[in-house]
Amino acid sequence: MTSKTALKPHLEPFSALSDFEVAQRVLNGDMPLFELLMRRYNRRLFLVARSILKDDALAEDVVQESYLIAFEHLAQFKGPDGFGAWLVRIGSRQAMRMLRRRSRLGLVSNEPGLADEAPAPARMEPEQIQIDREASHLLERELDRLPRDFRIIFVLRELEELSTAETAESLEITPGTVKSRLHRARSLLQLRLSRPLAAMKADAFPFAGTRCDRIVATVFERLSAKS
Repeated sequence: MTSKTALKPHLEPFSALSDFEVAQRVLNGDMPLFELLMRRYNRRLFLVARSILKDDALAEDVVQESYLIAFEHLAQFKGPDGFGAWLVRIGSRQAMRMLRRRSRLGLVSNEPGLADEAPAPARMEPEQIQIDREASHLLERELDRLPRDFRIIFVLRELEELSTAETAESLEITPGTVKSRLHRARSLLQLRLSRPLAAMKADAFPFAGTRCDRIVATVFERLSAKS
């Protein structure tokens, strides 16, 4: 399962290509097509990094660094499946390195800002829109209070909707560990929330186009500077 971020029109003709096929084209010189892989996985990689760092700006930096690493080592991806899991492993390791570095320096992250707001359906009443946004922001804040290992599992299973097997592969842990941590995360969150989780998670951490576009543009700028 890939990210829910919509593709740009110029990428639509390539939307049916598998991750492995796209990677092979990039390795054969079609560098601009790397954008397709980024847009497929931007949200997932950002949410994983943010679940570790609890800071939007730092998470965005990690995503950019992770794509640069992935591009440099793209030939190591043997496929045909598992590109998303490979990216998550790169991203989570980068995020953990940053967390350890900041810890050694005695730095404390600021409270993360609100996520980019997604457009609300026109048919909804303004009062309901506000209620839903407040509920989503509450879920985001409570998720930040969970232990890091629980946060990552919840993000991948509930927000990105990966299967237990996909989550286990991404984090290099057993399916049983995924299940137990997810159960604990759900239980802890539900104790703190007045509404059912299912009614709140759909709008949590929306990945607006501005951030997605910025990540793509910055990565390509840095790749061009290296070439």
